Amino acid sequence: MSAVAIALGVFGLLIGSFLNVLIYRVPLGRSVVSPPSSCPGCSAEIRPQDNIPVLSWLLLRGRCRHCSMPISRRYPAVELGTGLFFFAVSWLTLPAVFAAVSAPATVAAILATIASLYLAAVTVALTLIDIDVHRLPNAIVLPSYIVAIVLLGGASLLSGDGEAALRALAGMVALAAAYYLMALAYPGGMGLGDVKLAGLLGLYLGYSSWSALAVGSFGAFILGGIFSIILIATRRATRKSGIPFGPWMLAGAWVGLSAGQNIWASYLGLFGLTAI
Repeated sequence: MSAVAIALGVFGLLIGSFLNVLIYRVPLGRSVVSPPSSCPGCSAEIRPQDNIPVLSWLLLRGRCRHCSMPISRRYPAVELGTGLFFFAVSWLTLPAVFAAVSAPATVAAILATIASLYLAAVTVALTLIDIDVHRLPNAIVLPSYIVAIVLLGGASLLSGDGEAALRALAGMVALAAAYYLMALAYPGGMGLGDVKLAGLLGLYLGYSSWSALAVGSFGAFILGGIFSIILIATRRATRKSGIPFGPWMLAGAWVGLSAGQNIWASYLGLFGLTAI
């Protein structure tokens, strides 16, 4: 399993390279496949040997080969971060693949793993785009519904776990409806991009478990609230400052997906209750 997780981590480095293009071009409404990547300073096309994730940036010492224009450290950071993210997600989801006892169950677990890796890539892209331009582009969020429904729906069908599919549907509807009501009540603080992302995250969280859905839903507000308090306390923001909420929705969702059941069980334990 370790070898597969490492291989997927390396694959994540390559995905991170593509995400850099996505993060830059999608907010501008530009194609992510053409024209080829080029230096913004001298317009020289990036050579294949200069496009190796992380390594090329180190060999070029963070500068363009042709005009020596500095290349932002964010590029290798996104590539390395995505690689580590893919490794962590693989480590979390691969045990189900190796524990499967039948071919349909194995394929179902593989589909669920692919769905999780896809969400990891989307998380990196949407987080940085929301930080940069305070938007969650439809071009990324809406197709993600199709990908998630196909992969998770297929996994549910092959594993015979119809309850997971129903939870996913319930999570998608419930979380999207909750965010829509918040957007109506407080238009300045919640946008329709958040509503669309909420439905997608609700789908993933619901598929995982009711515990994941509960923890992931509330985790966004807890993490975002703590961050806001820190910014206000350090006078880097005021109560009227606009803070992108998408990154905290995504962070909360991953807390729910990775540790939702344990957190929920611990919470119920405080009241002498046990999770169903």
